[in-house]
Amino acid sequence: MGKFFKDCQHAPSRWAKCPHLYKIRYRSSNGRQIEESGFETQDLAIDRLTSVYKAKKAAPRKQAKSERIEKYGNMRFREYTAEWKAGQRHLAPASISHLESLLQHHVFPALGSRRMSSFDHKVVDGFIRAMERNGVGLAAQSNAYDKLKSILLDAHRLGLFEDNPLLGVRPPQYDPKRAVIPSPAQLGSVRIAGDDTFLLVADLMSGCGMRNGEAAAVNINNIVAADVYRITEQVNQSTKTYDRLKHRKAGEYRDVPLPARTKRTIEWYANKYGAANGYLLRHPKHPSIPFQPYLLQSQWQRLKRRGALDIPEGMVIYSLRHFFASNCLRHNIPITDVADWMGHNSIDITFKIYRHLMPGSIGTAAKLLDTGLAP
Repeated sequence: MGKFFKDCQHAPSRWAKCPHLYKIRYRSSNGRQIEESGFETQDLAIDRLTSVYKAKKAAPRKQAKSERIEKYGNMRFREYTAEWKAGQRHLAPASISHLESLLQHHVFPALGSRRMSSFDHKVVDGFIRAMERNGVGLAAQSNAYDKLKSILLDAHRLGLFEDNPLLGVRPPQYDPKRAVIPSPAQLGSVRIAGDDTFLLVADLMSGCGMRNGEAAAVNINNIVAADVYRITEQVNQSTKTYDRLKHRKAGEYRDVPLPARTKRTIEWYANKYGAANGYLLRHPKHPSIPFQPYLLQSQWQRLKRRGALDIPEGMVIYSLRHFFASNCLRHNIPITDVADWMGHNSIDITFKIYRHLMPGSIGTAAKLLDTGLAP
């Protein structure tokens, strides 16, 4: 750090009472020796050495930050995003495809040529207002803002902005529509309206809470107990191959309840059509590749056009999965378990979609709480 001393004949033990001034000696950041004088007390000399040391220590960080700002600050948003995207190795192919679509259709046309150093909260707010003026749907607005947010926060961590450019910005308020759920009677008519494959998938989605792609990858070997099915993979709709589960790393799985009727349907289908390495569903025209979820959607549309389905207005295939959640909550199964079985990334999603299905109300709560109060 350097040293302090007195350039006189007195011994160091006498410096405190000696009238001579203190001097300090240290090396600058380029290695040059520096000497300063005129310090009346030892504490003042030490304070000066400490400040020099701190400045030298901070210099590399300041220099590195300055270099980052110089490199990335002048970079166009489109270029910066390309570098950022290269680091998103955790994203599945379907997520990459979704990201690309949002960037190309919503973000780049408005912000692609803007220099990174020019972003602030007004720019971000202007982007949201432009989407509103252009009639972009709330779901797309919310997704586009989330991607922009991730990229700008990455730049903020690099030190490109003194202030967080998202601070004070009111994000798009997307509130998904209430799930349309068939009644047990309607589910009964839906599951037998199509072919055997449709029946199997309908039972997997309504009985185990599987997503379309997870049902397409059904494997009889994943029955790990009489009442437990292990969901290990899905058919990726982008790559058309088996892939890891949504919100999960490769090799991770979800164990879900396996109702007896769903188990019987799986075993019935396996006995009737056989299995290849345990997989029950294959593409009807290309047995070498997995069954594709869009085939189920095509059959659903044909059934609707024929009027063969007794379904509520607004119901879609995914409503069969909603039925699973409704059935769980109607039987007082904790919503935390439901969120885990459905593979939601956050329980907030489960609450937002299904909270209205949870048994109980303010009136019910008032009656229950009253029983615990002293008379």
